[in-house]
Amino acid sequence: MTSMPAVQASGLVKKFGAVRAVDHIDLEVRTGEIFGVLGPVTGQVS
Repeated sequence: MTSMPAVQASGLVKKFGAVRAVDHIDLEVRTGEIFGVLGPVTGQVS
């Protein structure tokens, strides 16, 4: 049995001015999974 995604996104793009930091990514996090994103200032990530 496959669980439904708790979070699902597709085609995400993030720009900072002319810089494209994320270019059309797909993301899926299923119920019960642990997922984290770390950036350069990890103390401010919630």
